[in-house]
Amino acid sequence: MLRDEPQFARLFIGQSLSVLGDRVSFVAVPFAVLSVGGSASDVGLLAAAGLAPMLLFALVGGVWADRFRRHRIMLVSDLVRCAVQGLAAVLLLTGVAEVRHLVLLMVVFGTADAFFMPAATGLIPLVVGADRLREANALRGFVQSASLVAGPAVAGILVAAAGPGGALAVDALTFAASAAFLARLTPRAMTPGTAQAAPGGKFLGELRAGWTQVRSRAWVWSGMAAISVYHVVVLPSVFVLGPVLAEREWGGAAAWSIVTAGFGIGSIVGDVVAYRVKVRHPMALAAAALAVGSCQAVIIGSGAPVAVIAVLEAITGVGVSLYFVIWETALGTHIPEAALSRVSSYDYLLSTGLMPLGLVLAGPISDSFGVRPTLYAMTLVAVPASLALLCVPAVRRLPAHAPAPTGDGDVVRTAPEAGVA
Repeated sequence: MLRDEPQFARLFIGQSLSVLGDRVSFVAVPFAVLSVGGSASDVGLLAAAGLAPMLLFALVGGVWADRFRRHRIMLVSDLVRCAVQGLAAVLLLTGVAEVRHLVLLMVVFGTADAFFMPAATGLIPLVVGADRLREANALRGFVQSASLVAGPAVAGILVAAAGPGGALAVDALTFAASAAFLARLTPRAMTPGTAQAAPGGKFLGELRAGWTQVRSRAWVWSGMAAISVYHVVVLPSVFVLGPVLAEREWGGAAAWSIVTAGFGIGSIVGDVVAYRVKVRHPMALAAAALAVGSCQAVIIGSGAPVAVIAVLEAITGVGVSLYFVIWETALGTHIPEAALSRVSSYDYLLSTGLMPLGLVLAGPISDSFGVRPTLYAMTLVAVPASLALLCVPAVRRLPAHAPAPTGDGDVVRTAPEAGVA
């Protein structure tokens, strides 16, 4: 596929390097906080600082990405994040870093991220043919999953040899490499007639048009609600409480790297399945897969040996990667090109943007009730939310392919596609 789609290949290579750096950072950042005297609550605070800007800027990023060249927005975002990670690395390596410094830098990082993510989602259909969209998303997912295996291994070596600062310096270099590939990208223009912007490009009008795309489709708003629960309830177990347990009971970063690598291996399997397997109603499979992925918290808190936890995390990894490949492909298939970044910005707002709430609360709640009871409660909330998504008729019936166009350039929508639940 990479030989047949040269623009996607260019994007793929650059983003692969960047994702590897992100996975290194994923392991290094919690231990960076702990290395400067931070607590479990500080780990959550730092993660929240990187995600909170999504609440303020995700919708702005979506409108801008539907107005302007999406790969240029991504390029600027990469350069900003390169500078942020480079400065964080210098502060840590020179021994002057404090938690407040890292928090401030993560706010800047998260702001750049809020513009990058909607643009990246909207860019994929512009660099790959419509018939290869599922394969493109599966390949992107494959890289993200493979980096979960390679990233922790590289991070473990870097943290051991040069500390968390050395690991963040590597992440900064990968952002620079990604920016270099984006600078050479020439995606096609958006298909005329698919935009739903207000006359004169009014910001609020464009924003309302994007929201119309969301609320008119039951499978979209219900899918966003379910994945929001996953981000707010389940992922704090991975970002906050998992590293805390690893530091207290498992032996530190090396053990946590094994667990995250196990999840990555399972994610690779899920991406391969998503690449190969075609189903008539993919969102039904995605909802079931999300229920499996939502079991991560109880697995991490199970008290089982690290090797067993890693194997179980691999199973959840299959479910999580299946969900995201199917979800992103469904959006790219059924949402008009020129509104896709705005729709995805609502997705990021309701999921990633709300995630800091869970990250900030996870530490204090675990301090009050214990780490393991908190992890068990997370699962009791998240799994039923995923199963509720499967109960939505529009989710179960959404077709794999876009509705056929009519003579006037519009599309014929089935009842589930139109949002009838």
